[in-house]
Amino acid sequence: MAIARPGDTLTMTNGIWTNQLISFAGYGTVQAPIVLRAESYGGVVLNGTSTLRISGRHLVVDGLLFRNGYSASGAVVEFRGTNGESDSCRLTNCSIIDYNPAVNTTDYKWVSLYGTHNRVDHCYLRGKKHAGTTLVVWLAAKPNSHRIDSNYFAERPPLGVNGGETIRVGTSDWSMHDSYTTVEYNLFEKCNGEIEAISNKSCENVYRGNTFVDCQATLTLRHGNHCIVEGNFFFGNHRSGSGGIRIIGEDHKIYNNYIQGTDGSGTRSALSIMDGVPNSALNQYYQVKRAIIVHNTFVDNRYTFTLGAQGDGTTLPPDSCIIANNVVYSTYSPLITVADAPTNLTWQGNVFYGGTLGIAQPSGITITDPQLTLAADGIWRPVATSPALHAAAGVFPYVTLDMDGQVRDATPDVGADEYSGAAKPRRPLTAADVGPPPAMITGIADDEIATAVLDGFELKQNYPNPFNPETVVSYQLSVVSQVDLRVYDLLGREVKVLVEQEMPAGVHQATWNAEQVASGIYHAVLRVGEFRSVKKMLLLR
Repeated sequence: MAIARPGDTLTMTNGIWTNQLISFAGYGTVQAPIVLRAESYGGVVLNGTSTLRISGRHLVVDGLLFRNGYSASGAVVEFRGTNGESDSCRLTNCSIIDYNPAVNTTDYKWVSLYGTHNRVDHCYLRGKKHAGTTLVVWLAAKPNSHRIDSNYFAERPPLGVNGGETIRVGTSDWSMHDSYTTVEYNLFEKCNGEIEAISNKSCENVYRGNTFVDCQATLTLRHGNHCIVEGNFFFGNHRSGSGGIRIIGEDHKIYNNYIQGTDGSGTRSALSIMDGVPNSALNQYYQVKRAIIVHNTFVDNRYTFTLGAQGDGTTLPPDSCIIANNVVYSTYSPLITVADAPTNLTWQGNVFYGGTLGIAQPSGITITDPQLTLAADGIWRPVATSPALHAAAGVFPYVTLDMDGQVRDATPDVGADEYSGAAKPRRPLTAADVGPPPAMITGIADDEIATAVLDGFELKQNYPNPFNPETVVSYQLSVVSQVDLRVYDLLGREVKVLVEQEMPAGVHQATWNAEQVASGIYHAVLRVGEFRSVKKMLLLR
């Protein structure tokens, strides 16, 4: 590294690297970055107390796997080091898996972003059990302009206290500073560390195109102003505490989001707008002002809207907000919960249906069946005769596309989906769309990837495959174990629980009758303690 020059590539040979303190420092160029890479994906495994420090300009780290170790000092990966903070550096195709200390109260981050214009992409971060945010952006006097995209964040269990966020952009004491960080096209699965899967604590950030599956948490605009939350997909699958978007602060725009099956209430509702604290300190709750919530679709949420949600010392209701052109369909009542009545609230062009409204019906809410149908991609979409078509009210010039990335026409539809036969550039993300190559995601392989037997546990390929309508799923246990075997669809939604009990050692079988579900690809997922394996199953009618 000491002699590396622009355009050079440094290769770490395959093997187990223990207690390595990697200081990757240098100055590449836009055209000729300096690259530190693994000899092959999944071949370089760092454990013990191994850490990585990236410092300089135009540096790229590609393909490192940190697994079953811990950091003795600082984050596992930091964008700063001997050359100061990083500028225009990149962490790509890397994994951090189960990198936990012996005591879960020990606080360190897995990735700390310092400097400006850095990128973290196509990485896999799974199994953080201890205190501290999984990935954090640290602010400074000038904007960061970082990009966090195409990553797979998985299985963060409840921490029990604050500090269990998956992503945090900023801190309360820097929250009135601009960051201009973009968090887009990431998959969050079972990120349950605390109420905030994403915690915004700065200004001028964009959260776009992310997918949240089985997260007992929310995307929270906790501190800071002028943020955009656009085109995200939330699938709560009615997990206890699952939520959508929580709003605090001024001048946020929330549009084109699809939120389905959340189970949380109050601050964990599908959409909650918080009350504020008078003369709020930076670490309290600023009053919500001028939030614009437009062209979103809410389906089958236990609590859809909570207005004036309460926090410690909050008494100032939301002020001068606009809720327009949203589709709400749910049989749960009420559709709107008012904890504290907002002031100067505008309802405009909304279509609600299902449960009772919960408030006196304003002129800006039409109660009528939006005529949604479950499409092949698992999204509830309006049909050609839906009253939501060409029914939007008001002008919101920044809403030029819909949740699919399709162009909205001159008379846009109500809701997140613009009725169109055009190609869909965006969609809910799956594990196949994000993260590093499969070799970097140990234990999340499917039938196209060789899956090693771990400690005598194995999930075998179902038979027959393809099948209609029944198939047999076999698995092997080396010892008496608590077994969790479930079937999921391509969107990560649970379809069937096959086994959920303690089983003796040996080979076992479970039969799945898929007569009640549509043709397509499904995944059998076996969990035994820390072991996890996945097999792809094809149902053909």
